[in-house]
Amino acid sequence: MQIEAMEIESAVDKALARLDLATKASLLAGKDVWSLPAVPEIGLKSLVMSDGPIGVRGTRWTPDDPSIALPSPTALAATWDPELARRVGRLLAQEARRKGVHLLLAPTVNLHRSPRGGRHFEAYSEDPFLTGRIGVGYVAGVQDGGVGVTVKHYVANDSETDRFTVDVRASDRTLRELYLAPFEAIVREAGAWGVMTAYNKVNGTTMTEHDGLVNGVLKREWGFDGVNVSDWTAARDTVGAALGGLDVAMPGPRTVFGEALARAVEEGRVPLTVVDEACRRVLRLAARVGLLAGAGPVVAPEALPEPVDGEGLAREAASRSFVLLRNDGLLPLDPGRLSRVAVIGAAAAEARVLGGGSAQVFPERVVSPLDGLRAVLPEVTYAVGADPRTKLAPAAGDFGLQAVFRAADGTVLGTQPLQDGSARWLGDLPDGVDLAALDSVEVAGEFTPAVAGTHRFGIAGVGDYRLVVDGVERFAGRLEADSDDPGAALLNPPELRFDVDLSSGRPVQVSLTHRVARAEDRDEGAFITFRLGHATPTPPADALIEQAAAAAGTADVAIVVVGTTEEVESEGFDRSSLALPGRQDELVRKVAAANPRTVVVVNAGSPVEMPWRDEVAAVLLVWFPGQEAGAALADVLTGVAEPGGRLPTTWPVAAADCPILDVEPVDGVLAYDEGIFIGYRAWQRREGPAPAYWFGHGLGYTDWSYDTIDVRPASDPDLAEVTVGVRNTGNRAGREVVQVYLADEAPEPERPARWLAGFASVSAAPGEAAKATVTVPRRAAEVWDDGWALVPGTYRVEVGRNAADVRVTAPLALGS
Repeated sequence: MQIEAMEIESAVDKALARLDLATKASLLAGKDVWSLPAVPEIGLKSLVMSDGPIGVRGTRWTPDDPSIALPSPTALAATWDPELARRVGRLLAQEARRKGVHLLLAPTVNLHRSPRGGRHFEAYSEDPFLTGRIGVGYVAGVQDGGVGVTVKHYVANDSETDRFTVDVRASDRTLRELYLAPFEAIVREAGAWGVMTAYNKVNGTTMTEHDGLVNGVLKREWGFDGVNVSDWTAARDTVGAALGGLDVAMPGPRTVFGEALARAVEEGRVPLTVVDEACRRVLRLAARVGLLAGAGPVVAPEALPEPVDGEGLAREAASRSFVLLRNDGLLPLDPGRLSRVAVIGAAAAEARVLGGGSAQVFPERVVSPLDGLRAVLPEVTYAVGADPRTKLAPAAGDFGLQAVFRAADGTVLGTQPLQDGSARWLGDLPDGVDLAALDSVEVAGEFTPAVAGTHRFGIAGVGDYRLVVDGVERFAGRLEADSDDPGAALLNPPELRFDVDLSSGRPVQVSLTHRVARAEDRDEGAFITFRLGHATPTPPADALIEQAAAAAGTADVAIVVVGTTEEVESEGFDRSSLALPGRQDELVRKVAAANPRTVVVVNAGSPVEMPWRDEVAAVLLVWFPGQEAGAALADVLTGVAEPGGRLPTTWPVAAADCPILDVEPVDGVLAYDEGIFIGYRAWQRREGPAPAYWFGHGLGYTDWSYDTIDVRPASDPDLAEVTVGVRNTGNRAGREVVQVYLADEAPEPERPARWLAGFASVSAAPGEAAKATVTVPRRAAEVWDDGWALVPGTYRVEVGRNAADVRVTAPLALGS
């Protein structure tokens, strides 16, 4: 490894010496939305980036090059398994290499500060230690495969409201012990090749210009030698960003770097040494991924990990992440003892497998919960019950939709088939389409209604549109954004609806045309996104719920699938409520009243209120489970696999109970006045209702006893080695996550009652004993006070099944 590093640095030195100022500056600015420029004279190829973190989309936001869609990042954290995270990372590297991608824009290691955070599903946990362990595994796996990462969003980008301008105010201790901690672990332990700086400010300084946190902490203190990439359009000032430690400003070609940076050097406003250092980091990354002549890649082709079965790993990761919150003995189901099963809920038939925003990918196939259950259960009846959407779903594939790209004179520049009515291009346009000549995009197809009556068509987007259905112009005009946040306008745009009476069996032509911004009014990159929506005639909502209850009443078991939608959980905006959208709560109660043998499957990426949780037989949390959602659900409900997940975040009974709800800045400032007390740390110290389910909670299909604990000193930099003896006391094989917490015997107000210090998983057959060994790091007993300081005294090592369920304890004395 040292030889490789020396070879890389030698190649970088030689390449850098051959570059003039203009070329150096160009390497620090995107040549387009997703890539950096090539410099053939020095043997440098173009470095390509792609969104993650649950799949590699590539440079096109279209389904023409499908991607494996893994479970959401919060689901991955729910496995409490860093080694599984490493395998996921290796799969993503495999996908990246297949698509010609060198740098993955992932993982997101911001914290679950408030359950209202709209991008909650894309981050791992409320706990910095768990986040760090999963992140270290993930990053190591991606880089095992010779692909780089950008750990994001550095730092304190924990909510979406006013994310471009918000000033997060947090103490040094709060930053160090919570929000910086996962980044530090990943940089120091996994050697991350990239970090992405966030949009927001921290203590008055925007992160793309934050000398103290970027140059001081990240680069000098932690020794980060990778590339610091801006979030897209986050860099605002040439000199500020250059001096603040930003290496690459994205997207291109219009950025604050490039020509503007070269001028700043020539005018003496930015030292050449600053540009040289940033350029060195870009060349080093290029060498690591095999794009710079004269340096072999860090991972040679023959040393790459063994190929990963993407579908198989997606299914395994999903089932391992499912958290069984409640079970009165109904689960697992025995298909041989059932004659009829009612599957209920719009979320059962229309699988939501990932969260909204830049995490989106297009899998080749998706197994819905309904399809997965039909494959393994006897007679299955389905009822929609309640549709949680407030906006129309994209027009389905039976429209045969196609996008047609035209110039102003009507000339067709290109065409592209569409999977559904969602039209989105962020970066590359279809081959042959010149953005400078593009005037309009038409989404058109032929629809043959299977049901007569009033069909509803919708336009979702911002800009100028024309909708024609069955030869009649239904709309011609402009839709304005209902938010100043460009992310919200892009990802949750306004919608107009139009009712059209159609006959069954008679084909009709449908066309939605969008006039794109004139070339002189837009940046040079392609940012085009809109949606043609459609809904068939349906019975009234009351009738749908009654039909579902009737189906449940005649079934042996009712399985209700509920969840959030992209209107509720997405990048670009925060949540206004923790309630399930629509009338899903009412649906669950009606079904449970009709059949006490009701299982509720909750598909949400972050906490939701479940006022009916004590009225049903079982509750299973499946997050956003990826493309194999239905297959994994069938595995877990029938006992082929155990629900292996544990909560990475505390779930409240009601939003009003939450210690921290605020996500809206006041006068531009979001104050983290709670300090280090977020998540279970905050719940432990407050009076009032307990949470519905504590951090770390999760049931399996067997029971465990915690029998012994042995705590021994460990050599620096660790504090102790904890060995816990457990026994499987049930009648099925199982897996247990043994959680080790540390607590101060004489707690001080500024320290939590207990905090996670380590964890390990064990497996055992019925009646079998097992031992879990957990190393407690020194950092677990340190606090930040202008430096890390060990707090001496007597501690309790507390081991249990969640943050409030302690089973065995032992003392640990620490000197100064």
